[in-house]
Amino acid sequence: MRLDHPISRRSRAQGGFLVVAVLMGLLGVAFFRAQVLRSTDWVLQAESNRLRQLDVPAPRGTIFDRHDDVLADNVPGYAVVLLPDHRDTIRLRLERLRPHLGLTDARVDRLMEQARAYPRQPLTVKVNAPFVEVSVLEERKSEFPGLYLEMRPRRRYLAGEALAHVLGYLGEITPTELEESLYAQDSLDRYEAGTILGKDGMERQYEKTLQGRRGSRFVEVDVLGRIVGSFQGSAGKEAVPGGDIHLNIDSELQQWVHHIFPDSMRGAVVALNVEDGGVLALYSSPTFDPNDFVGGIAVGRWETLLSDPARPLFNRSVLGIYPPGSVWKLATAAIALDLGVIRPDETMPIPCTGGMQYGNRFSRCWNAEGHGYLDLLGAIRHSCNVYFYQLGLRVGLQRLLEKGTEIGFNQRCGIDLPSETQGLFPDDTTYWERTPRFGYRATEGEVMNLAIGQGPISQTPLKVAQFYLAIARDGSAPPPRLLKTEEPPEGGWSLDLSPEALEIMREGLRGVVRPGGTAYMASLEHWDLMGKTGTVQNPPNPDHAWFAGIAGPRGGAPEIVVVVIVEFGVSGSGVAAPLMAKTADFYLRRKHGIPVDSIQTLGEHYMTGTPAPWAATLTAAEGDREGDREGDPEGEGEGLPEGAGQGAWE
Repeated sequence: MRLDHPISRRSRAQGGFLVVAVLMGLLGVAFFRAQVLRSTDWVLQAESNRLRQLDVPAPRGTIFDRHDDVLADNVPGYAVVLLPDHRDTIRLRLERLRPHLGLTDARVDRLMEQARAYPRQPLTVKVNAPFVEVSVLEERKSEFPGLYLEMRPRRRYLAGEALAHVLGYLGEITPTELEESLYAQDSLDRYEAGTILGKDGMERQYEKTLQGRRGSRFVEVDVLGRIVGSFQGSAGKEAVPGGDIHLNIDSELQQWVHHIFPDSMRGAVVALNVEDGGVLALYSSPTFDPNDFVGGIAVGRWETLLSDPARPLFNRSVLGIYPPGSVWKLATAAIALDLGVIRPDETMPIPCTGGMQYGNRFSRCWNAEGHGYLDLLGAIRHSCNVYFYQLGLRVGLQRLLEKGTEIGFNQRCGIDLPSETQGLFPDDTTYWERTPRFGYRATEGEVMNLAIGQGPISQTPLKVAQFYLAIARDGSAPPPRLLKTEEPPEGGWSLDLSPEALEIMREGLRGVVRPGGTAYMASLEHWDLMGKTGTVQNPPNPDHAWFAGIAGPRGGAPEIVVVVIVEFGVSGSGVAAPLMAKTADFYLRRKHGIPVDSIQTLGEHYMTGTPAPWAATLTAAEGDREGDREGDPEGEGEGLPEGAGQGAWE
């Protein structure tokens, strides 16, 4: 049949119509599926092309001191953020931002790693951008597609260096921390790459309380990824601020300690409230400014802090351990009274003539001329080694170790900080055999070393303060706490001593600051001051200086315990005792309404070189007297453990 035959043309037309009908049907089905059945999917895809979800940072909780003064709060800050995009695009944008933000190669590489690991999250390029940088970027915003300048809460530490070791500092969460159960399993989903969290101190200890819960909001972008405005059609989520915390710290007292502590010296000051064991001051010198860490610390500053031989990041008050020397003699006295091996009015059979013969060795006293016959009060006042050698022998090595362990001299105090060093104290007589430094069987003579705070014993300033807290109280020593709570802290320990025995020990401490005592120039005009000096040999370096004291109103109960350690301070009476006295005086004057020099006035005295009104009380006893410098029983100058010296706190 010919192609132009009518029947052939009709057949071809019908076939073409059928093909067109089928195609139109398929197209209709496709349109129906796209516009009806999958309309929601296409709407979401369209919105995802023009909408971006951004986090709304939550401000951290405010930290207050015991008087409700603000220690750490938040002020407005600026962050530079890039919206999610292809990695190559992100790299190109970072390179263009580099000269304006001072980005290093290491920072760019780290940001690219974060972009690869979390491709759907906005990339925070700089957390705390200076206003000048933000202004430049805002003016040239059209040149940086995907750039978002966000106002975020910025942490501020009002006391600066004074409270650095208490409050700690902030930093960006690391990949390792993201994998830790503490953050990975957070029920509120508050932690992701770029989150700022506490790295040390109270900021880390109470991170879960202080860290708020971020919110979210949506913005519209154009085809180039530039933000064209906020989008109100999709509901966002409100940010939830972090919780506030109140500390036992007395901010003004802490700043006072910071100002009076010699800025050229290293050491620590711990002050505890006798009533509940709350930490009034916790200071370590040298220190640092936690504000330097806000928004990311500069590389040069970080390297300086790490390379500084004085180790300003190291909190000596809770991490540093030092031989306690004579401040530990009170522990020997407490153990002896507890066991009933000595009466307070009883003198030892061997008088102090500058030393004492025991077996085949002569053990020296710090005073070569000797102290003669002494009772317990006199031995504490004069810090007589010979008396305490004999007292240690009466107690016996085994019992001294048992009681010292019960008190907790080889345990942590339990302060609410991320880390605390455990004290060094033998748990039993096998310690000497299993310790490479010694490697021999302990003899009874080892108790003479321990009785005067030497040999294998080192403690943190906080532990010494906790022990003196027990003397100031009824014998009980609750764990020192930084967080202020209504309920008393759990734990602690107690000296099994009668009120009469405790008062005898306090009277001995009063004698230390009276004429004839090892720190008699440290007495205060208005207050009942008690204390004990300690000068610990530290060859080949100068001696460390201790003073552990208690103070309160005359005729009243003690109210504050202060312990001071000054590395290489030479004399406990010449350096540490005045620092303790002025710390207690400042606290008690303010508490009882007696005028005291303000911190600003003190600063003026330092700047002008003129003496403060109380400067005369800071001088040591005549000619910086030797006080209670200890001589070791073996006469070999034993001080710090092997490998110690400047690294004694390591």
